[in-house]
Amino acid sequence: MSKTVLIVDDDPTQRRLLQAVVEKSGFSVLQAGDGDTALGMATGPDGPSVDIMLLDLIMPGRGGMDVLTELAKQRPELPVIVLTAKGSIEAVVSAMKTGARDFVVKPASPERIVVSIRNALEMKTLSREVTRLKKESSGGLTFDDLIGSSTAMRPVVAMGERGAKATIPILITGESGVGKEVIARAIQGASDRADKPFISVNCGAIPETLVESILFGHEKGSFTGANSKHLGKFQEAHTGTLFLDEVGELPLDMQVKLLRVLQEGEVDPIGSKRPVPVDVRIVSATNRDLSDCVADGTFREDLFYRLNVFPIAVPPLRDRAEDIPALAEHFIARFNAQENMSVSGATSETLQMLRGEAWKGNVRQLENMIFRAMILSDGHQLRPQDFPQISGLSPSLAPQPDPLDRDPLDRLVPANESEDRTAVSVMDREGHLRTLEDIERDLIAFAIETYQGHMSEVARRLGIGRSTLYRKVREHALNVEQVRSA
Repeated sequence: MSKTVLIVDDDPTQRRLLQAVVEKSGFSVLQAGDGDTALGMATGPDGPSVDIMLLDLIMPGRGGMDVLTELAKQRPELPVIVLTAKGSIEAVVSAMKTGARDFVVKPASPERIVVSIRNALEMKTLSREVTRLKKESSGGLTFDDLIGSSTAMRPVVAMGERGAKATIPILITGESGVGKEVIARAIQGASDRADKPFISVNCGAIPETLVESILFGHEKGSFTGANSKHLGKFQEAHTGTLFLDEVGELPLDMQVKLLRVLQEGEVDPIGSKRPVPVDVRIVSATNRDLSDCVADGTFREDLFYRLNVFPIAVPPLRDRAEDIPALAEHFIARFNAQENMSVSGATSETLQMLRGEAWKGNVRQLENMIFRAMILSDGHQLRPQDFPQISGLSPSLAPQPDPLDRDPLDRLVPANESEDRTAVSVMDREGHLRTLEDIERDLIAFAIETYQGHMSEVARRLGIGRSTLYRKVREHALNVEQVRSA
């Protein structure tokens, strides 16, 4: 899903020039002609769809500094890049102190603008990932931090929030890779134990001979190799939450000991002379049907009823396909931050393809597929050929030219005297700004020449209606046939 850039400038020509550059880099564009409109768009009901703002500093009415000040109060997380013709040190310092992420002096090259946008978005992503990791490590992850809001996940969130309010044992069921541990962490974060330890144990990955020691602990010298005292996971989780992942894999003799801990609230470390009291909230998870395990004798019935007091079933990813775009965006953002990549999103065709997959490995499989696709991708958006195992298309590993080098309209935003100024210049030979009328005339003539007189395409590219285009052609006394053949 492409990021949306809100361009705020009182000059319609400048807005269209910026739109041409930004859209060619894979971003969506919204426009505002004044500060009040920009604030309404950024802070209103559709505000969350605005990912970054390009803001002109000098505008009639509410100026750029006023907009920055208000955004710092209402949407401090929104990256803002200031563009202005007045690049004084005082203006730069003032804008950055007020919350701007970058300051670009006009006229600026397309590369400078796009790099600034990408850097600001990457910083936002990195900051969000750091915040999320801090929440995970501190036990503060909540249901508000879950990715996706599909209809199938709403009962999971509702049940989790209710279960979190008590110390009732919770059993999370679902296929492998659906995110059962994430749900468990959200339960911890929504409970009154949020700032307490969260200890996770994969019961299926522990060697059978070490299960008792790892779960319940041991004293020094209690067996060969026990060179020091070990607390065990239950004591590590004291006052917090113990997450028993794949609890159905526990051996039967350990199931008996686990049942006693749940009943008595105390553990018996190996070699200890007396039991140790523990205050632990138990959240367990399994991808197996424990009732079937009870029936075939591989899981104790009394333990099953002790764990299955408050069951939560997490649906597979194929049953909540509407969450896939949000999950894909989240994984792209994470890998951008972790691997220093610059993928801005996935094309709509790619997202449609991903939504049609069965995803037998669920969210974990999607995460791995996104990572692999980002390695294969040679553009700023993931395309179907970056997922050869799904699309059947061969990945294109040849280097592709940057989109900024492919379209003549890129020359419409001049940079400095060393840039190509043969298309449309905003400065005269003496270095002064040309009149808006002259710039508009040259811009229309250049567009007609570039698109070989196809007026519908010219109008679309300039962001105006055909009738407006023909009116401006007459006003500027342009000869379309001469321009086209020039």
